[in-house]
Amino acid sequence: MAFQFPFLRRSMLRVLLFAPFAFFLATAVGAAERYPDHPIRLVVPFSAGGTVDFVARLVARQLGTQLGGQVVVENLPGAGGTIASSRVAKADKDGYTLLFTTPNHTINPALYQRMSFDTERDLVPVSLVAQIPELLVANAAQPYQDFKGFLAYAKEHQGALNYGSAGNGTLPHVTMELLLQRLHVQITHVPYKGAAPAMNDLLAGQVGVKMDTIATSAQYIQSGKLKPLAIASLKRSPLMPEVPTLDELGVPGYQGILWMGILAPAGTPQPVIQKLHVAMTAVTQNADFRKRLDADGVEVVGGDPAAFGKLIRAEIGQWAEVIRKSKIKVD
Repeated sequence: MAFQFPFLRRSMLRVLLFAPFAFFLATAVGAAERYPDHPIRLVVPFSAGGTVDFVARLVARQLGTQLGGQVVVENLPGAGGTIASSRVAKADKDGYTLLFTTPNHTINPALYQRMSFDTERDLVPVSLVAQIPELLVANAAQPYQDFKGFLAYAKEHQGALNYGSAGNGTLPHVTMELLLQRLHVQITHVPYKGAAPAMNDLLAGQVGVKMDTIATSAQYIQSGKLKPLAIASLKRSPLMPEVPTLDELGVPGYQGILWMGILAPAGTPQPVIQKLHVAMTAVTQNADFRKRLDADGVEVVGGDPAAFGKLIRAEIGQWAEVIRKSKIKVD
């Protein structure tokens, strides 16, 4: 029976080689079944009180309900969101520290040359949650009434107009620069230290236009202090159906979207990622959750990790090109 020994040796070798993987797989599945057995931290790279923080806290409550555990929001602002992202990228790979982020995640690689983490390598997508299309608004005293009038005036007065943003490298800054590059016009950028002072100067007429959102502009539009020129999405908003999209107005495919989504440290067990994704799918399909966000002009999106990852990769390339052409530098 000596002829059987080579076969036995090969079988034993396969068992020995497969054993570590089988143990890892069983451990990961077991961890996912028990997950979560203590509170999850949802790290938000912005201060408490803003729209993103509000959505994150609503998500935390709903996600905790779906998982049968507790999700706690931790606000960690600073350095354009890189402090929060770095914290999560270096956290334990167990699903108990997650990042609730926005396009700052895809803008930062072109702004910060020495980040302590790699945007794509060290963080993996779990789920896109919601989005808010930006709205191009103008001070009511500006000498144009719609987008076509704005464009004609800007071309006739190259460099004379100005626009405000929440600061260098913020989403309203890079989306406005992308629009200006597509339109081939020059408008002077005036950066502020936050969205609130930028809005105050827009209302006072110190700057002419600004990329904003329906959520923060609606009250001023209703009072006649601002006028909407165009919405930066591929479809009109049901909250302002009379406002045309930039795509309709001759800027094909243009979008300026404040999206919100959840990322986890790379290396988090796939069963845990899948459990989080299933729970987030239930959250985004919840009627009360959708109704609460719809009222504030926030569109619930959802989606699988692969689609979210594709969005992140596309935006990293897009914003790198915009920043290079506009020579944008952080303060």
